[in-house]
Amino acid sequence: MKRKQILVLFAMLFTSSLFIFAVKNNEKDRLEKKGTPQYFPNQVDFAGEQTPLHIADVKERLDRELLVNSYLHSSTILIMKRANRVFPVIEPILAKYGVPDDFKYLAVIESSLTNASSPAGAKGIWQFMQATAKENGMEVNEFVDERYHLEKATEAACKYLISAKNKFGNWTLAAASYNGGMNGINVKIEEQQVNSYYDLLLTDETSRYVFRILALKEIMKNPRSYGFDLSKDEMYDYIPTKKIEVDSTITNLSVFAKSQGINYKVLKLHNPWLRDKKLPNPTKKLYQIEIPTQGY
Repeated sequence: MKRKQILVLFAMLFTSSLFIFAVKNNEKDRLEKKGTPQYFPNQVDFAGEQTPLHIADVKERLDRELLVNSYLHSSTILIMKRANRVFPVIEPILAKYGVPDDFKYLAVIESSLTNASSPAGAKGIWQFMQATAKENGMEVNEFVDERYHLEKATEAACKYLISAKNKFGNWTLAAASYNGGMNGINVKIEEQQVNSYYDLLLTDETSRYVFRILALKEIMKNPRSYGFDLSKDEMYDYIPTKKIEVDSTITNLSVFAKSQGINYKVLKLHNPWLRDKKLPNPTKKLYQIEIPTQGY
């Protein structure tokens, strides 16, 4: 009987301790505002490089971007949904080139993971200008624009970022240079005699650039901390494809699509780099056209 009483007492103490622990955790979350758009993390990093949150303006600049993107609820949700479809293409290419995985969030802030076209003329998920695209080996003309080719554009972005990292010595400045240009960042470093992104006074856009990457990374990796709760079923599906090699002219892409068991719309959705209704190929260049094997 005595043993039974001891066991009951022990169970009550154990249950009470769990309750106290839960209350303390809930109180901690409430004080930190975890689970709301006002949550602020204790530390953040980009590509393993710590962000110095002890510097007053650095903390404020990150706070601004976290609040902006947390309260842009519909836009941020759409980005999260698209990421489930786009990241599986980007991630292995970053890994292949030895570029940190965090750079996928650079693509997020560039285009919201859409084939965007800026007023300045930058295009695609990685937002390449025409001249820069050609410098990095991409074909750009009225029939083919490989800035819209996710794999090739990601490879070109990797080459640029590796070059920038070699120049500046760290990934944070390499990321900033994707917006401000290598020469532009280098001029500011020489003028101001500092070599940390967080110590440089830059244009407003470049000054916000890395903080926007950090904010989207933080929100997308920890969505519930910021009040987002999406199930896997709500994400946009990654659609598997097969690649058809073509080294001759396609006079009618609608007819070609039909021959592959799909329609013109689906062909263009999966190959947005095809910019016309035909594909002239007088040089017999080898192209790979993606044909979805599921989803339609």
